[in-house]
This record gives sequence, C-alpha cells and structure tokens, in this order.
Amino acid sequence: MGIENAKTFTLGGELKVHRLGFGAMRLTGDGIWGEPRNRAEALRVLRRAVELGVNFIDTADSYGPEVSEELIAEALYPYPPDLVIATKGGLLRPGPGQWEPHGDPAHLRRACEGSLRRLRLNRIDLYQFHAPDPKVPLERSLEELARLRDEGKIRLVGVSNFDVDQLERALRIVPIASVQNRFNLGDRSSMDVLGWCEKRRIAFIPWRPLGLDGVDVRAVDAIAQRHGATRGQVALAWLLALSPVMLPIPGTSSMAHLEENVAAADLGLSPEEVAELTALA
Repeated sequence: MGIENAKTFTLGGELKVHRLGFGAMRLTGDGIWGEPRNRAEALRVLRRAVELGVNFIDTADSYGPEVSEELIAEALYPYPPDLVIATKGGLLRPGPGQWEPHGDPAHLRRACEGSLRRLRLNRIDLYQFHAPDPKVPLERSLEELARLRDEGKIRLVGVSNFDVDQLERALRIVPIASVQNRFNLGDRSSMDVLGWCEKRRIAFIPWRPLGLDGVDVRAVDAIAQRHGATRGQVALAWLLALSPVMLPIPGTSSMAHLEENVAAADLGLSPEEVAELTALA
C-alpha cells in the first residue's frame, strides 16, 4: 500500500483515489430513511461530484436502506473507469434513525450480493464491514468477507467502527485496506486507530468529518477568515493535513455545499495553523 502524494492515496496498493471523497449517506430522506426530498437534485449532486474530480464515493446498503446505492447507479452508471465505489454491510434498519448491528455471515453475503445488484457491478472495489456485532464472533464475520473476496465479489475489504484490538484480529483473517471511524476536530477518540493505520499505510476514512462538538470555534473562524474560507473547509483541510492516510468523505445533498467541500482540498493550511487546530482537542 502506498501514498502517491499529498492529494492521492492508493487503496490496498491497487486503487488510486483523490483523498477528498464523497459520502452518499445524506442523499436519502430524513433519518437516512427513504427517498430524498428532491431525487433529481440528488442525482445532480452525484454527477457534479464526479465532474469536480471526486473519484471515491462511499455508501452502504443501510443508507435508505438501499436508496443511496440505487441513486449512485442511476446517476453514474456506466461508471468512469477511475471511479472507486465503496459500500458497507452489517447493519439492519428497523426505522428512521435506527441502526442495529448484524454480522451474521449469511446476512453479510446477502447484503453484499444485494449491493452488487443495486450498484450494477460484478465486483465491489471496497466492501466494508459496517460495525462489529456483539452477538457474532468478529472472526466469523470477517471470514465471510474473505470468502466473498476469494470468490471475486469483493476486491478490497475494509472495516468500520473498529478499535485497535479488533483491527489486529481482523488482520489475521483478511488484508484490510481501510478503516472508517468517527473522527473530526471535536472527536479524536480514534487517534490510536489513525496511528495504527499510518504505520501500515492503511486508509483512514473519517466519518462525520465536519463535526465541531466541544471545539472553541473562534480559533477555527480566525483561520477561516485569513484564508477566505468557511469553517467546514478549515475542518476538512485540517484532516487532510493531519495524516497522509486520511480520506475524508464529507456528504451533502446540496450542490453549493458539495462545491464548498471539494474546494477544501486546495486550502493550504500552514504547519502553525495545523498545530493550532490540533491543540484545540
């Protein structure tokens, strides 16, 4: 696995992507449930993301459920040759805003095969186990993903919401190309996981990358003002500067917000500004 330069990363040593991607969760309805309020706008946002150079899109079968994956296929199929689509399985959705882990191997197989159909793919570039299930031994879940990889239905395996001990256990089962945990200016609880990924050149995909809970935003705003940027752009630029394995995936259903987020990749923070933001924790 390797880092190409400041703006790209090679997932699993195979798939080169721009480090600022797009998260497709918020294209669905309220509570990440059902159809978007404006389906045509959701499709336009996906197409615009690709026009702006985004070539890494993250989704999951549980977003909608199923709606996000269907939107991606409707908007972008046939896919550009360099587009990497990552999806996830391992959660059930009883209703809006409700999420339940389900790591049963049979369920993961059905979820993966359902994602293949909805995304109109023969193989998923990056398939991520959405969260450990306390009712199912971690090894059983990962062994099923390893089988799906051996069968050619998955190219690379990733995990989400894992701690370091769980990652060590996962690595004994199958190569891990990415880890997706919550991480932002206000939540550094996965800093040890980020360090683990850096040592192994494994992608770290921070979810909720724009979170500022508990942060004194006056310092963020001061830096934003100096750059003629927004608070969110500074938060994303900080993530990109913090680690070369970081792949933020900000999501939105707004065209203007999408363009603002993508522009953050060109916001050059000074080492002093990065240190100041890091010290806010």
